[in-house]
Amino acid sequence: MSVLASLETKIRDGLAPVHLEVVNESGSHNVPPGSETHFKVVVVADGFEGRNLVQRHRMVYGLVRDELAGGVHALALHTYTAGDWARANGVAPDSPSCRGGSKR
Repeated sequence: MSVLASLETKIRDGLAPVHLEVVNESGSHNVPPGSETHFKVVVVADGFEGRNLVQRHRMVYGLVRDELAGGVHALALHTYTAGDWARANGVAPDSPSCRGGSKR
């Protein structure tokens, strides 16, 4: 199973999100072609109600700890309740451009 598919499955199973996007952004970074090291995750879940951002992120990190230990270098998390997502007009921010990593 790809890392992307594993992330999706674990987050879906653990949070039952109403919206989930997992985007492999590795191609925008200084890694070999085909890498699965940098991801953007947008997740909207009822389980985030009443929890602050740190608590929400910890919930996701707990679900994907194996992937983080096994080669995922960056995980950009955007965690929303349904109300947060509506106020954001269903749009998460773009990830920042790569700053070059080891090329700097």
